Amino acid sequence: MDTSKLFDLKGKTAIITGGANGIGKASCEMLAAFGANVVVSDYNLDDAKKTAKEIIDKGGKAIAIDCDVTKDKALVNLVNKTMKEYGGIHILVNNVGGGGAGKESPYDIEVEQFKKVFEMNVFSMWRLCQLVAPHMKKAGYGSIINMSSMASVNKSPAISAYASSKAAINHMTRNLAFDYGPDEIRINAIGPGAVKTHALSTVLTPEIEKKMLAHTPIKRLGEPEDIAGAVLYFAAPISKWTSGQVIFVNGGGVQTLD
Repeated sequence: MDTSKLFDLKGKTAIITGGANGIGKASCEMLAAFGANVVVSDYNLDDAKKTAKEIIDKGGKAIAIDCDVTKDKALVNLVNKTMKEYGGIHILVNNVGGGGAGKESPYDIEVEQFKKVFEMNVFSMWRLCQLVAPHMKKAGYGSIINMSSMASVNKSPAISAYASSKAAINHMTRNLAFDYGPDEIRINAIGPGAVKTHALSTVLTPEIEKKMLAHTPIKRLGEPEDIAGAVLYFAAPISKWTSGQVIFVNGGGVQTLD
């Protein structure tokens, strides 16, 4: 066994949506550190450029492309620009996601708001998979990583749109594995627990953190790098016979407030 190749991503090109900050940024940095050409895709182009520059300054290879994943033209443009720059696509990290966790009471939101969550979290992922698959098949290497959530299996109030969209991602991933497997394209999903991103930091207090860790064996919240490690595993050759799987990276427990 040649272990030197298990995590080697040299010559591989990876698209990461929502790559400018948080888990997306950590994933960009992780894949670049192991040799991948990284496409930092984000609707905030300025932040995407900053992340790409940081990677380049550390000796990595990266470009920034602006992309609103709810716009089909933007998704097509993302794939076309990536092909023009690097000539191939081998890895896709469908990281973009959104929703009003705790703000989705059916008494308060409209159908259109529910629909928008699915457009961002599910439809965009399915479409990007469709767009990159032919290029992965041609390249002879393909790994797609969809970002799910612990919300996909937890049950909580006022989160029905976000939670059900993430559950849909889990099952979509398992089914697409059968469609793409014959072309040697692997597709897996990651369900993060509570991760200390900027979004969480805006509401986190010591009291809330203590409650969140009450049912977590590893007594800390996640860091973006913890999720990026799982992204690396699925992206790299070490997982070449792993597809249709959903791995929950959550410190061994759940970070709910009850």
